[in-house]
Amino acid sequence: MKKMAYRSVGLLSGVVGGYLSSLVFKQVWKLVAGKDDTPEATSTEYGWGEVLVAAAVQGAIFGVVRAAIDRASAETVHSATGTWPGD
Repeated sequence: MKKMAYRSVGLLSGVVGGYLSSLVFKQVWKLVAGKDDTPEATSTEYGWGEVLVAAAVQGAIFGVVRAAIDRASAETVHSATGTWPGD
C-alpha cells in the first residue's frame, strides 16, 4: 500500500517537475540568450549550435528539478510512513 501511495505522489511530482523545469528553462534562456523564444530543433531561425546548447541546458535543468522534487517527495513519504520509498 505504501508503494502505491508513493507512486501517486511520484506521478504528481513528475507533472509538477516538468512544468517547473519548463518555466525555469524559459527564464534561464531569456537571461543567457537574451531572447524570449527558446530554440526548437525544427526552427529555421536557429542554427545547430543554439539548438544543441538549448537542449543541453534544458536537459540539465529538467534533471536537477526532477531530482529535487523526487528527493523531497521521498523524504515526505518517509516522514509520513516511516518507510523510505526506494527501499
